[in-house]
Amino acid sequence: MYTMKKIVSLFSFIFSITFGFAQGLHFSQFYNAPMLLNPANTGLLKDNDWRAGINYRNQWATVPVSYSTFSAYADFGLFRSKWETSWLGTGVAVWRDVAGDGNLALTKVQTNLAYHVLASDKISFSAGMAMSYNQRSVDYSKLSFDVQWDEFSFNKNAPNLESNTKQKTTYVDMVAGANFSYYNNSNLYIKASFSAMHLNQPTETFYGAPNKIGLRPVANVEVIYLAGEKIILNPTFYYTRQKKASEMIAGSLFNIKAGESRSAKDANEIVLGAFYRVKDAIIGAAGYKWNSKQFMVSYDHTISDMAEGNGGLGAFEFSLIFEGSYRQQDFLRNTYGCPRF
Repeated sequence: MYTMKKIVSLFSFIFSITFGFAQGLHFSQFYNAPMLLNPANTGLLKDNDWRAGINYRNQWATVPVSYSTFSAYADFGLFRSKWETSWLGTGVAVWRDVAGDGNLALTKVQTNLAYHVLASDKISFSAGMAMSYNQRSVDYSKLSFDVQWDEFSFNKNAPNLESNTKQKTTYVDMVAGANFSYYNNSNLYIKASFSAMHLNQPTETFYGAPNKIGLRPVANVEVIYLAGEKIILNPTFYYTRQKKASEMIAGSLFNIKAGESRSAKDANEIVLGAFYRVKDAIIGAAGYKWNSKQFMVSYDHTISDMAEGNGGLGAFEFSLIFEGSYRQQDFLRNTYGCPRF
């Protein structure tokens, strides 16, 4: 069994490196990964001035080629007190994605800049751009090759005859996006978002092959509706496509207010969620929000053919978000979902 796992892992790495089909960065909690979803989200906060967060995803832990993805980010709103109807958003994010026994890894450091403008009392527009430095690497010393087979098992101490056991490649990537937001300042907030990753279609290869990363458009629609004194509905839709691969997720979060609070930013809320990734997984989520902090966990239950290999154990994720204000005068932000400052 151990030998077969090594063979499967090696095949998967060769396939990914040669044809460029390695999995792109993604989270089931895409709604808690604003910097990855769209650079126009940078500095766009409902009730605060700054935000910092982490995400972690462990996918397919029961099969040989598992994925582990980590991110950390922070973004800030600037000039809100000086500019009457607009402000800037700036931020930085780091991602680290590792797959399989050979540690096929992607390290990504990205800086974001966004501009937000209030077109009226109920409409705002946002536009953003991002640039990132990326390093893709693989460690062949952690894999087994046919020359290491001694007729009984793979001898990892035997030379694998590879000239370079650690391979690295780097490239610069660009992203752009825009948001349109509508809100009635009392109980409804709607945001339509569109972004495009890999605008410059950089080349990612270990051996000089012309492997250009395909353009990846991302569309997202989010609604926040205060359905009552205690219930907040947050349905959302997400779609992305890259070359022949696509992902579509639809579902909703349900925030249940716990106790009394003076404003939305001070509210304590129980968060529950249910989502469906088309032809792949059912996703359940739960968390708690308190004093502008939020912790959430989610689980992907595989329903595709992959379930035969992973027993339905798709992925586990958690996210932690902190928000805060560096202004004392925030009396204008006293309704849930209002992006006016």
